[in-house]
Amino acid sequence: MSSSTTASGIDPIAEAAPLSLCAREPRVPADRLVAEMVPPPRFDSVRFATYIPDPNQPSQTEAVGVLEAFAAGLGGAHAVGAPRRKLFGFGKAPKTPAGPRGVYLDGGYGVGKTHLLASVWHATPAEPALKAFGTFVELTNLVGALGFQKTVQTLSGHRLLCIDEFELDDPGDTVLVSTLLGKLVDAGVALAATSNTLPGKLGEGRFASADFLREIQGLSAHFRPLRIDGEDYRHRGLPEAPSPFSEEQVTKAAYATEGASLDDFPHLLEHLARVHPSRYGALTDGIGAVCLTDVRPVPDQSTALRLVVLADRLYDREVPVLASGEPFDQLFSEEMLNGGYRKKYFRAISRLTALARDAKGLVEKPKD
Repeated sequence: MSSSTTASGIDPIAEAAPLSLCAREPRVPADRLVAEMVPPPRFDSVRFATYIPDPNQPSQTEAVGVLEAFAAGLGGAHAVGAPRRKLFGFGKAPKTPAGPRGVYLDGGYGVGKTHLLASVWHATPAEPALKAFGTFVELTNLVGALGFQKTVQTLSGHRLLCIDEFELDDPGDTVLVSTLLGKLVDAGVALAATSNTLPGKLGEGRFASADFLREIQGLSAHFRPLRIDGEDYRHRGLPEAPSPFSEEQVTKAAYATEGASLDDFPHLLEHLARVHPSRYGALTDGIGAVCLTDVRPVPDQSTALRLVVLADRLYDREVPVLASGEPFDQLFSEEMLNGGYRKKYFRAISRLTALARDAKGLVEKPKD
């Protein structure tokens, strides 16, 4: 082997070296956070008509009908050509309708909740600038970037706010989001959210949620819960996810795939601790495939939660993930999978498994 050839048989001179997520430290301006509050690429073209309900789950068909009616009815105060509600009491504001001002899609991972939430966004009769779509983490990050009052002013002019993956992980989030959504509802903003947890149960198993019962009940009052039953569509009738590849196969695929990144998994986990989760989307800008070597179980809960956010951003952007080491269903310990964040971890496993299946075509195992 020549001195210019790596242990994996790659000549770095002959082939361009892959990118590295660990070498990136993105800085995201606040205006980008606001501008990017639209459905991610994976859900840019979805509509109610493209949602395929499971015939064995009537709640899925029912949900489509309810949400179509909900979106069609959002043509009021903040719709195109209609007067907006005054923010600070000047002028006569339109009366807020009685009852919950939003819908809350509750169901397990992989039943199509995000597809339906994005369909609500697309079907709502308002210009894109008057509709916002983001994950719960992205919403709290927006508050961190803009400040609370500026966030209220920015979103109060919207007709609709869609919040994906609504989950309360700590008391601070509970108070913050309860106050924010209360002010937005008062300003006439309609809400739509998805979660794996009923609104009255948010925070359960993660912190002393009973101490924040008033805030949680206040959040629950904003929504009409809509249960969506079913199994994970990503595994419905599909083959099992491919087994991990060898380090040599992953490395060769990274060099052979345009726009691919190549990172050692433990080092990537360390790097994620130095990058704010609000920047994980920017971390993957321009990445065509993520190649990881030495995948192994995550060491602690903080690391695991950061990995969940990265998995969500990769899934949103349809970035295939090719890996060596342990399979993705071994990432989280039994204790984690039985704890308060278990639904986050199962969602991450489900999404990473789908992305691993997408990556299978980047490399083929040698025949026996």
